[in-house]
Amino acid sequence: MKHVELDKLDQRILAILQHDGRISNQQLAEEVGLSPAACWRRVRALEETGVITSYSAHLAPERIGQGLCVLINLSLQRHTIDSTAEIEQQVSSYPEVLQCFAVTGNADFVLRVIVPDMASYDRFLNEKIFTLQGIAQVNSNFVLREIKNTQTIPLGGVT
Repeated sequence: MKHVELDKLDQRILAILQHDGRISNQQLAEEVGLSPAACWRRVRALEETGVITSYSAHLAPERIGQGLCVLINLSLQRHTIDSTAEIEQQVSSYPEVLQCFAVTGNADFVLRVIVPDMASYDRFLNEKIFTLQGIAQVNSNFVLREIKNTQTIPLGGVT
């Protein structure tokens, strides 16, 4: 994917939208010092080039009964394109898996999983993770408390 050059106005727009995705175009334009039409054109261009991929609401998992966060390290028995692709496809289909990364080091994949409680996690392991073909090892790390959790990408000193 091609790198998109961002000027200072684009960076400021993105910083504001990352903080408040529901801001009105009028208010966004005022904050960055553009006319509403010019601001709208810039936001549309950022969307069309794939810099802005989506808008969403961030939820508090514990407030909706999804309070157990687990980081799972998966190691594969062997590394083939087909077996890796199958695991990636299966894991991506599980709603409990919020993030999945292919990594280097002791594991091949790291998953961030959210479930209501330990019994739910046990079911998730037995019904989903342990049924995956080609998994050599599963290592679970339970999150005790969240120190930082952000999707905000730093933009060259713009806040």
